[in-house]
Parts: sequence; structure tokens; C-alpha cells
Amino acid sequence: MTHPRLTFHGAARGVTGSCFRLETGAGQVLIDCGLFQGSKSEKELNYRAFPFKPEKIGAVILSHAHIDHSGLLPKLVREGFAGAIHATPATTDLCGVMLPDSAHIQEFEVEQLNRRSARRGRAAVEPIYTGADAAACLDLFRPEPYGRWFTALPGVRARFWNAGHLLGSASVEVELARPEGAPMRILVSADIGPDYKLLHPDPEAPSGIDYLICESTYGDTDREDATAERRRALLRDEVKAAINPDGVLLIPSFAVERAQELIADLSQLMAEGALPQIPIHVDSPMATKATKVFADHSRELEGGGALMRGLRSNTLHFTETVEQSMALDRVRGFHIVIAASGMCEAGRIRHRLKNWLWRDEATVLLVGYQAEGTLGRILHDGAASVRIQGEEFTVRARIRSIDLYSGHADGPELAEWIKARLPLTHDLFLVHGEPEAMAGLSARLAGIVDPAHVLTPALDESFDLTDAGAVRLAGPEAAQPRLAPEQVARLDWHNDVSALMLDINDALAAKPDEKTRDTLIRRLRRALEEGEAQTGPSGHGPGGARRH
Repeated sequence: MTHPRLTFHGAARGVTGSCFRLETGAGQVLIDCGLFQGSKSEKELNYRAFPFKPEKIGAVILSHAHIDHSGLLPKLVREGFAGAIHATPATTDLCGVMLPDSAHIQEFEVEQLNRRSARRGRAAVEPIYTGADAAACLDLFRPEPYGRWFTALPGVRARFWNAGHLLGSASVEVELARPEGAPMRILVSADIGPDYKLLHPDPEAPSGIDYLICESTYGDTDREDATAERRRALLRDEVKAAINPDGVLLIPSFAVERAQELIADLSQLMAEGALPQIPIHVDSPMATKATKVFADHSRELEGGGALMRGLRSNTLHFTETVEQSMALDRVRGFHIVIAASGMCEAGRIRHRLKNWLWRDEATVLLVGYQAEGTLGRILHDGAASVRIQGEEFTVRARIRSIDLYSGHADGPELAEWIKARLPLTHDLFLVHGEPEAMAGLSARLAGIVDPAHVLTPALDESFDLTDAGAVRLAGPEAAQPRLAPEQVARLDWHNDVSALMLDINDALAAKPDEKTRDTLIRRLRRALEEGEAQTGPSGHGPGGARRH
């Protein structure tokens, strides 16, 4: 190979599945190996074979512990990877909580799916990975402190810079040795935290980079008045509006960091008298374990004192066992439940939603990014009814959102972060953003980076990193993408089918009698039969029965 090659296997025109592969003469390095979330078409990628051979990967450099960056590492190990996984000490500690929890979710949800499939005569499926795979993966972690160079492969060294996004989160600087002259310098932003982040300092990173890979999650967003005081004021107002003597405030939340931020802010508001004393239930075993990791690292956190005071509050309760979680459905009086997952895709929040979503007394407060195709995004966009685990629920609860808990920098902050990395010798790759966000950030960079050098790679697209700039692979060398660009970060046919089934139920319920309902059902069946006759019999296709 004449030049290093960079391939984008995830977070390419979408916000999940972060995975970048760097090929050099000394071997291959992965930067992140994350789980895909969103539509079923995207989540199915988690079950497919990797688009590379895991046993050929020499090392992994992990930016942070969030599952969309780390969540496929156990699968990578199960399928043959045996190298080192380099991460900061705090990321290593958090992955010790998050990856076993992710494995438990995989096993539990597949068990439920197989139970439903058995009733329908469908074949059983296997989880993406198991607890044993997660344990084997954790044995490969190698903690690396911020600012200290480490060798990933011969001629490939890297170091971490605090990204201000999550406990232990890092931007990754990589240097590739060259036969002559200075090494090639590559910087991967990973996820950049905003200026007002509760628990972290502003992000840091070097300047004078050859190639820059930057996230763009909120590239088209400008958060005005984004201060800690404003964030707490919005939270106070939403809690007050939600108070109902027979109700609940459900907060779908990432178990790691977002839950801890909410604990700190809610406890402070109650201590100051801005809110009454309200029971707070953290309904997530992973959040409980992660909170202990945060407490252990509290001295590294800018708001560590506020978090520790919140943890000592007598209004705070953690549910760990299944029985304790189920008992929340019987709690009387207004209370707050913080439960994973943040996009309502898995975990205990789905059970809380099934119990409360159809009730007028409930409020659901979304406090993080909701990827296209997720249940959280569907609720955010105003769905009148939704399907959860095959059941239909009318949405009567109030659906609200606060954007100021995001762990991502907004458009102006990203543009300033990029500007501070200049001079940029060659190209800027925008990743980890939906197309609208990338377009918004590109527009903000006018006058900062030449538009000809701002690239938006598609899924599985490769570039040779030459001394004259990035060259996109084309022809026989270019791999076929696992999903077409227009299928990434978009609703898919599974979402369409769910919406259609809800519409059919509504249409049938609106009919005045059994006779007109029977007529409509016959017409629908006739349409299906005509469609089947035109297209021929259909099967599940590769992996189709595994979608859940």
C-alpha cells in the first residue's frame, strides 16, 4: 500500500455506529467500534459480518465509552480480534459497566424475541454477543492517560486529548511515521462537548493537522443562552408543569453521564427551594453502577461536588432488581423516573412508557439527541400512537424536550473548535451527523476551510491519504456500501409498516359497524393478494428474521 487508507464504517452521514479503519504498511487500526441505532435497517448492520476481517485488526483506539462508539467491541473480539484496546482510564472503567450491560440487553431482548417468534413459527436467533464475549473484550483494555503518546502499531503512535463530552472522553491524535520528513498527523475529534457542560472542562486538541475528522451532530444548531443557569431554569419549569398528584415525569436518559447530570441539577433545584421535594427514582442498574464510577472519579470532574451532594439527597432512590423496577408501576403520588435508554430503544424506559404513555397524567421529557428511526424521535415528532414490542399504545402523555443537556457542541462551537485546529494541510472529513447537520456546519465553515476540502464520506467509503490530499477510492477497489446513503439516518420500511398498521387500526375503529369494517378488511386483503401476484412470493432475506 503506497498511502495510508481511511475507511468510514460507521457514523457516516448518520450519528451511530462510529467506526473508522486506518490501514498502514504496519497493519490496521480501528478508531472506535460502535453499535448502530435507529431504524431496523441500520440496527441490522450489528448482526451482519464486519466489512473487514477482525483478526487482521492490530489495535483499537477507543475515544469514549458511549455504546455508539464502543458497543460492537465484544463482537469484534468474539470474531477474532486479539489486539490491545487503548482507552483512557475512566473510559476503561465505564466500559467495565457498559459493555456487560449491553450484552445483558442483547441476551434479554433476543430471549423475548425468540419467545414471540416461537409462537409465530419463526426460527430462533442469537444475540449480537454475550456476557462472556464482553468479559473477554474487557481483558484487552489498556488504559492510557491524556497527553501521553502510546504505540498502537510500529510506526503508528497516538495520544488522547480531553474532548469535554463524557467522563474519560477523548479526541484522538494519530501520527504515522513516513520514510522521509515529518510524520503525517491525523486528528479524530470523536464527540466534542459544549462549552456549558456540567461536569467537564472545555475540549482541548492540537493545531497544525494534516487530516481532520470532525463530528457534526448539531452542526446546524445554534443554542442561544446555553448556560448552566438557563439549563436548570428550563428543567425547573418542565418539572413544575409536569406535576400531577396522580402522575409521573419520565425522563429517558443515557445511563452514563446524562443521568448523573440530571441527579445533580434536580437535587440542586430542590435544595434551593426552586422545586418541592420530589422522589427521584433512577431505574437503571447500569446508571447505578456508572454513578459509582463517577463518584470514584469525582475529583476529575468540574461539577463533582454538585454531583456528590445530589447523591447524598434523601429524595434519590436507585432500583436495581427487576422486582424493584416493576414496583415503580405501583408508586403513588407524583414522582420522577430517570430510566435508560436515552432514545427509548431498549432497557427499562420502554416498560415505563408502556405503563404511562397512554395516560394524560404523565409527561415524557426528552433530554438528548433522538436519532431518526428511534422511538424517542418518533415521540418527539408528535406521533399520535406508537408500537412498543409489538403492542400499540395511544400517546396521551405530554411529550416535551430540553436540548441543553446534550453532550455535543452546537454549530458555532464546532466551527470555533475546527478553527482552533488550523492550519489544516489537507482535508476535513465531517462525520457523526445527519445530512442537514453536516450541510449546516459546512456553511458555517465558509471562510475558515476551503469548501473543496470539506468531505462528507458515505458508509464504507474509503480514501487514500496522500501528500497532496485525500483521494476517494473508485472502481474495483471501492467496496459496496452495506447501506445506500439514502437509507442511513432515515425511516425505513419497518417504520412504514408500523405506521400503516396503526393507521389501519384507526380506520377500522372509525367505521360505524361490522359490515363496513369487513368491507375494508376485504379490500386490504385484495390489495395484498394483487401485490403478491405482481412481485412473487417474498421471504425474510438474509438476516431478516433477526431484526428486532
